[in-house]
Amino acid sequence: MTRVGLLGYGIAGRVFHAPLITSTEGMDLVAIVTANPERQAQARAAHPDAKIVTADELFDLDLDLVVVATPNRTHVEYAKRAIAKGVAVVVDKPFAPSSAEAAELITTARAANVPLTVFQNRRWDSDFLTLRKVTAQLGEVRRFESRFERWVPEIWDNWREFGDPAEAGGLLYDLGAHLVDQAVQLFGPVRTVYAELDRRRPNAQVDDDVFVALTHENGVRSHLWASAHAANHGPRFRVLGSEGAFEIDGLDEQEDALAAGRRPGRDWGREDRTGRLGVLDETVEVAVEPGAYQQFYAEIQAGRVPVDPAGAVAALKVIEAAFLSARENEVVEL
Repeated sequence: MTRVGLLGYGIAGRVFHAPLITSTEGMDLVAIVTANPERQAQARAAHPDAKIVTADELFDLDLDLVVVATPNRTHVEYAKRAIAKGVAVVVDKPFAPSSAEAAELITTARAANVPLTVFQNRRWDSDFLTLRKVTAQLGEVRRFESRFERWVPEIWDNWREFGDPAEAGGLLYDLGAHLVDQAVQLFGPVRTVYAELDRRRPNAQVDDDVFVALTHENGVRSHLWASAHAANHGPRFRVLGSEGAFEIDGLDEQEDALAAGRRPGRDWGREDRTGRLGVLDETVEVAVEPGAYQQFYAEIQAGRVPVDPAGAVAALKVIEAAFLSARENEVVEL
């Protein structure tokens, strides 16, 4: 059995990591770190065989894998502690508050010969898997549009809303980490970045309305949106090519399923959603591929690294360029 310790039991730890770990054959969730009494009670109820421990106690345990699902400011610290113990590490996105820290973390892991990966779960979203399948039918892709839009008109008491730069809060770090990663996975390295970052909600300390335009080295332009203040939502993906277009609405349903207590198994990730493929009114409905978040930990259990952390460094460089672009109101070359 792979003995796993989980640092953090907020949304990332409770909704994503703990359920996916315990659903993976051969993995044993032996310890959970959370100081919040309410979350401790939730963890005990959901995972009665796991010990509730402090971070120091976790690093004294005999573990095979440590999962870092704590606030962004602590990602590097905890990952380094796991590496120093010689224990494989999963770090939730964003990998680190800066590309320099992320690169240093990779160097540290390589020197210690410790496996290190990043939880970019949205590479296994149903709509993203479908888009990868149909892209070849679009001819030469010219523009890629991708959105994570929500309606959350009031800020909430969470570190993601805090203005201290050390927190790496705001939507560009949070949802932008997924948007940029997916764009780079599809269309390769980025040449230029332009961004508009706004604070739309009263008393907002961090960006809550984001637009980022990327020009990839192959000429494809990616237009990426993230918003907590979108009273109406655009399509999740819209891809325009020389031979046709693909468009799909809505969001992958795996997060809601995990939050509701469902676990990967038969028919996991299947949805009734469809996308539209074709030209103008001459389109065909395309059924979405099943989502597959469970594949991430299945890859780890099989001895493979599901996400190369070097990709997270590249994405963080794009995010940093976006902050600079918005601040200086200019296109930034990478």
